[in-house]
Amino acid sequence: MKFLVLKKHTLIFAALVIALCTMLSLPFGENSAASVFFGDNLRKVPIYSVQTDEKKVAISFDAAWGADKTEGIINILKEYKVSATFFLVGFWVEDYPEEAKKVAESGFEIGTHSNTHPDMTKLSKQDMTLELNTSIEKIQKATGKTPTLFRAPFGSYNNTLLSVAENLNLVSIQWDVDSLDWKGISAKEICDRITSKVKNGSIILCHNNSKNILNALPLVLERLLQQGYTVCSVGELIYKDNYQIDRAGVQKKI
Repeated sequence: MKFLVLKKHTLIFAALVIALCTMLSLPFGENSAASVFFGDNLRKVPIYSVQTDEKKVAISFDAAWGADKTEGIINILKEYKVSATFFLVGFWVEDYPEEAKKVAESGFEIGTHSNTHPDMTKLSKQDMTLELNTSIEKIQKATGKTPTLFRAPFGSYNNTLLSVAENLNLVSIQWDVDSLDWKGISAKEICDRITSKVKNGSIILCHNNSKNILNALPLVLERLLQQGYTVCSVGELIYKDNYQIDRAGVQKKI
C-alpha cells in the first residue's frame, strides 16, 4: 500500500513538471522580452543570442566615452562590407553629433544605450522612461533615425526596465560574446576571444573607443569571414515576430 501511495505521488509530481515545462515553452507575447520562471518569480529576459542554422553573427559597438576611433571603425566595416549596430548613449550623441551622424549616414544600425549610462535598475519607472525617451530624442535630432533596439548600461536589467523598454517599442538586447576590449587587452587577445566563443546567432559586444579596437577589428572580421560567417547588424539577426526567448536569452523562431 505504501508503495502505491508513493507511486501515485510520483506520477502527480511528474505531471506537474510536464505541465510547467509546457508552459515555459510558450511565448509570452510575440514581440516582448520573454517571461520565464526562476524559482517562484516570473522574470523577463532580453535577447542574448539567436537560434539559427545560418552561419550569421551580429557585431555591436557601445558608444559612451570618446569618439576618436569611431570613424576608423566605420571605415573598417565598410572595407569588409559588413553591417553592425552602434548602441549610443545620449550624452555621447550630444558631445559628438557629427560622429553619430556619420554612423547613420554610413548605413549602420543605431540603438539606444540610455541617456546618461546609469545602472537603470536603481531608477524609478518614471526615471527609466525619461532616460530612454531623452536618449531617443537626442539620437533622432542628430541622425534622423529612431532606435528600435536598447542595450542596458552594464548589462544590468530587471522586469521593470524591460517592460518600460517594451512599452517604448524597444527590443532589449544583451550579448553572448564579450570581446573584453574594454579591459585594454591586445588585438590578438580580442580576436582569439571572439572567434573562439562565437557560434551561429551570436551577438558580439565591442566598444567604439576601446584601446586596441582598430587593430583588433580587421583580425576579427577576417577570421569570421574565413570561417564562413556572415557579419551583420543585430536588427538583421533577430526575429521580428513569431518568436520566443528561453531562460538563457536565446531567441527562437516558432
